[in-house]
Amino acid sequence: MPDQTTIDRILAAVDELFDEQIAFTQALVRFPSVRGAEHTAQDFIHDAMRARGLAMDRWTVDVEAIRHHPGFSPVAVSYENAINVVGTFRPDRQTGRSLILNGHMDVVPTGPLEHWTAPPFEPRIADGWLYGRGSADMKAGLAANLFAFDAIRRAGFRPAAPIYFQSVVEEECTGNGALACLVRGYQADAALIPEPEDDKLVRANTGVLWFKVRVEGRPTHTRVMGEGANAIDAAYRVIAALRELEARWNDERREHRHFEDLAHPINLNIGRIEGGDWASSVPAWCTFEARIAIYPGITAEAAAEEIRACIRQAASGDAFLGNHPPAIEFHGFFAEGYVLPEGTEAEATLARSFATVHSRSLESFVTPGYLDARVFMLYADTPCLVYGPVSEDIHGYDERVSLDSVRRVTKTIALFIADWCGLSRP
Repeated sequence: MPDQTTIDRILAAVDELFDEQIAFTQALVRFPSVRGAEHTAQDFIHDAMRARGLAMDRWTVDVEAIRHHPGFSPVAVSYENAINVVGTFRPDRQTGRSLILNGHMDVVPTGPLEHWTAPPFEPRIADGWLYGRGSADMKAGLAANLFAFDAIRRAGFRPAAPIYFQSVVEEECTGNGALACLVRGYQADAALIPEPEDDKLVRANTGVLWFKVRVEGRPTHTRVMGEGANAIDAAYRVIAALRELEARWNDERREHRHFEDLAHPINLNIGRIEGGDWASSVPAWCTFEARIAIYPGITAEAAAEEIRACIRQAASGDAFLGNHPPAIEFHGFFAEGYVLPEGTEAEATLARSFATVHSRSLESFVTPGYLDARVFMLYADTPCLVYGPVSEDIHGYDERVSLDSVRRVTKTIALFIADWCGLSRP
């Protein structure tokens, strides 16, 4: 850890730059960077990195370049605007350890706009919170990465090791953006991702699978509906079977370290459903799309086969589905979970920085959601620290991030850079 004078100068520099940092975060939020529309926001952060003198790399994610990697998630959408941005800082002479500072630019859809207090892409500040879609998940973290670096330079220092600032796409749906950075050759001694994790460190994280199920029915007029087969009703019977699978996987939590005390670590979400053509016709078709978590150590393919078997069994016991089995397609997340081992030097360094800023010990916890850290942990043998600000209602209405927490996180990242990478005078 640097000496106290250096620490004080870096922390003061974060405070001096904080108004500018929040304005920068608000500018990021104004870009509606939902899937397929991230490119303008990526242009903005590219220019911001280039203005800091970083060596820039910007490219469109190439599915063929990553398709055969074990961490690849299958996609059925265009990647025309799926653009990654990496800015690299290289010291004149390296004496410290290299670092990746990663964050994702993509955000989830807003849902019905009338339920937002204010338009989701018009950021506003109220009562110490910054509101807007993506404010917490995770544009505040992307800004914190850059402004932690700015604070070190404002304090009169430079990092003494390479730092790779990654702004990636596809975190909310496949993880292929972070994977594309790895395949392109970006590796370091540690990685840090300031996701909105309530000032805590993620110890373990589930994997995630997305899949689509299509059920075919037999259409008839409703006056003789008993002669038909309602595809929507049949789909609900398939969903009921998947709920039983979900319950069984949750009952197995005691077999998986770090998940024993979670009440419901495996969550099945039916995220979309549609079917039928006419209210007075027995529906001929129904599709639903689902997301389910899996424990670390379970391969995506093994989990997928359990899902297939569950649906096959449900169909075989159904008078209609037995002869008309549902079709299953895995698309989007096909990602495995990870556990951050205790005792790494990267975690110890973050804990020191955290304690200096927060005056308390760093807590770790388990989260049953997807994180890009799995790319570093599973495929690059790189400790990845997921730690970030306090938030509320991510993926919901009136998403918001605590500004006090963002300030503390930025200070912690800045001290982590100083300790992990080392410092030099320019």
